[in-house]
Amino acid sequence: MGNYNASLRGLGLACTVRNVLTGLLASLAAGCIVDSESVSESSSPPPAEAAPSESGGPVAIPAEPVADIGQATAAAGDLSLREEAPLHYRVKKGDSLWKIASYYLRDPWQWPELWYNNGQIKNPHLIYPGEELVLVMVKGHTRLTGGEGRLHPSIREMPLEEAVPAIPIDAIREFLRGPRLVTAEELEHTPYVVDFIDEAIIGGQNNDIYVKNLPQNGASSWAVVTIGQPYIDPDTGEVLGYEAIPTGEAELRTYGEPAQMRLTKSPQEVRAGNRLLPLDQENFKADFYPHPPAQPVEGSILTVYGGLTLIQQYNIVSINRGSRDGLDPGTVLSIYQRGRRVDDPLGMGKVTLPEQKAGLLMVFKVTPRVSYGLVMNETRPAHILDKVRKPLPSGR
Repeated sequence: MGNYNASLRGLGLACTVRNVLTGLLASLAAGCIVDSESVSESSSPPPAEAAPSESGGPVAIPAEPVADIGQATAAAGDLSLREEAPLHYRVKKGDSLWKIASYYLRDPWQWPELWYNNGQIKNPHLIYPGEELVLVMVKGHTRLTGGEGRLHPSIREMPLEEAVPAIPIDAIREFLRGPRLVTAEELEHTPYVVDFIDEAIIGGQNNDIYVKNLPQNGASSWAVVTIGQPYIDPDTGEVLGYEAIPTGEAELRTYGEPAQMRLTKSPQEVRAGNRLLPLDQENFKADFYPHPPAQPVEGSILTVYGGLTLIQQYNIVSINRGSRDGLDPGTVLSIYQRGRRVDDPLGMGKVTLPEQKAGLLMVFKVTPRVSYGLVMNETRPAHILDKVRKPLPSGR
């Protein structure tokens, strides 16, 4: 899907320190400037745990390392802290933020509440391989931070592309190059393939095509797609959009009506009637963090990427809720099996069984009406049209 760039190439971070994220904070304290483009704004970090200084700026509250896990558990409050959580953890290459959160929490989406943030940078959730995480006590509450939980002014360059991603990138890499959602309004005036210059029935890479309705002052390179199934909201019947499946990419050779274009890529057969859409230039940002939605959400699973029917861990699903419903990248939702209707073995008619929790998903891509999420864990089989909603803490 366009130019995939999970590591945000070209962006750098000039401020970080000897010990994990606390080091990032220290760099600012040492007077180092953070490039505003080098920190993600894909989702807002939680409120800072800091006290104001005399000058009005935030200063770090003293953090003391936890002596034993029993102390940490007793002071965890509403956090679902695991009894086997490590007091110290060395971040490894291949880790994800969700995986690390799972070492500490039964509900990894509580990560923003566990992480100690003194509010000096936009996103304190950047973690790097080789750095150490430590459980600490802050104002009597269990928190997780970097190093010893104190600021140590020491500067070294650490680009964002080396930061641990929120979710396993390999699990979504193929999807990011795959179908995208387009609305009926977007399709209304799109250019389309009329025929092939060599009178072929289908086309592939290096074949020339005729294209109608290409804008004269538009881009020279376009994505070629075939329009798949509509996304229909099962609750309202609203058509949320249509699946646009990539068949190739084309480059303008000669403008006209029709225009002449050449297929530069062709992962699938291109046919007459295929539509042309602007190339998706979105760079995927993986430096968001898991968090519950800010408001109650009730939605349904629309599709499973790859045409599957049974949903399992690391499957990609679409849901009928998007940014207009308050979702953003990193939003975590619980999956619930819809209550099945079964025959009453001793009576007449049907019995509706109660819903059962089936797992968790994390949203990684959002459009106004539809979002895409990665299933992070599954406790029982889930299916298309099963429900998603705001998660509840363990035991509730």
